Amino acid sequence: MSDISTKRRTKVRPATKRPRLHKVILLNDDYTPREFVVTVLKAEFRMSESQAQRVMMTAHRRGACVVAVYTKDVAETKATNGTEAGRAKGYPLLFTTEPEE
Repeated sequence: MSDISTKRRTKVRPATKRPRLHKVILLNDDYTPREFVVTVLKAEFRMSESQAQRVMMTAHRRGACVVAVYTKDVAETKATNGTEAGRAKGYPLLFTTEPEE
């Protein structure tokens, strides 16, 4: 036959990592009405009435509550939208984000 040797080339695929997740945290304050907090949770985080009530009461009792876990961009957007909804009505409602461990 021929003197040409053929070698199989293996394709090197880079290993993709899952994006790091971030927690959206609701911080309690003494001025924002509970009904408004529930409304924001239902609108921004698509929670049911009972879920929103539980999250709001947990934040009220403990001072803070993890609302949901998303990728960084989504978490920051939802936290900003929730905080701005409170600011638009004149309430000090605050959502923050932090990396999940």
